[in-house]
Amino acid sequence: MSFLNLPPPSSGGAEEDGDTGIPNIHIVPIAGGAGAEVPGDSSPGGLRVAIEGCCHGELEKIYAALDETMERNGFKIDLLLICGDFQACRNEQDLNCMAVPQKYRTMNSFYKYYSGELVAPVLTIFVGGNHEAANHLWELYHGGWVAPNIYFLGYSGVVTVGGLRIAGLSGIFKGNHYKQGHWEHPPYDDSSMRSAYHVRELEVWKLLQVSGDVDVFLSHDWPLGVHRHGDERRLLRTKRFLEQEVKTNTLGNPHTAPLLNKMQPAYWFAAHLHTKFAALVPHAATGKATRFLSLDKCLPNRDFLQIVHFAHVEGRIGSEPLTIQHDPEWLAIVRAAQPFLSLTRQSPPLP
Repeated sequence: MSFLNLPPPSSGGAEEDGDTGIPNIHIVPIAGGAGAEVPGDSSPGGLRVAIEGCCHGELEKIYAALDETMERNGFKIDLLLICGDFQACRNEQDLNCMAVPQKYRTMNSFYKYYSGELVAPVLTIFVGGNHEAANHLWELYHGGWVAPNIYFLGYSGVVTVGGLRIAGLSGIFKGNHYKQGHWEHPPYDDSSMRSAYHVRELEVWKLLQVSGDVDVFLSHDWPLGVHRHGDERRLLRTKRFLEQEVKTNTLGNPHTAPLLNKMQPAYWFAAHLHTKFAALVPHAATGKATRFLSLDKCLPNRDFLQIVHFAHVEGRIGSEPLTIQHDPEWLAIVRAAQPFLSLTRQSPPLP
């Protein structure tokens, strides 16, 4: 594993990388590229948060990467955020409810954390992607603990950790299912196993009701058009198959683009396309900007993990462990939206 040292942005705003034009988003990149080791950062306060792209069930390897990062840098990572394809398979039944090609249908390591054989060393929060144990995550539609110290944010959700307000949306966009209810349930067939992870309008609508500042937004796929705010040429050099979608501006979820513009989170983290891509999305009306970053999957010499130091939040208090706090506004939104939650293909019109 190697490290790149990027200086933090100045108080005047995001700096630009002189070689690529990609905005520097105050992140220490890990697990990709050549560069010097980053010296230990002993600045007190705040939260150090690790962000992982696609998990694909590789929890042991991800936690090992965090351990090595902390040892080399001399600081503690407080929180791990995972942007989907978590694959919370407890047993063979869960495995058979996960839509993946047969060669990837393996248990991996989550079951060890579920059974108590291993314990997650860092508080972990994740959203769902398009390769998940659909039956397991449906049991926790509103979010909840999948294992000690590992929390699913739900099909949509908002929580606070150490003063950091985190919102998220699970799944990917498919237009033919967007207006439907959550009709899928076990036993799944090949079709419902896949449509179960398609984003529904209700989840986006609930998130659109959120007010106030949001520090971090997590999704699996990208908001539509975000590629226009980063280095498109670099993206297409590594992912040529995206060329048509980039040219026609059809890459990403068209319904999370308005969400990005309305919520204006400080950071938006995503995955899905197995590449590192950074962008700075300006919001002209407010003068704010969202720093977007997509990361790769957990493989050697890939950019799958990065660290952000949120110095402005309270962080942990003394030696007390971090806790996840429900967001009061979000709880009110969920309650108000309950009459619109449909378990059939037909979904009632939203206000």
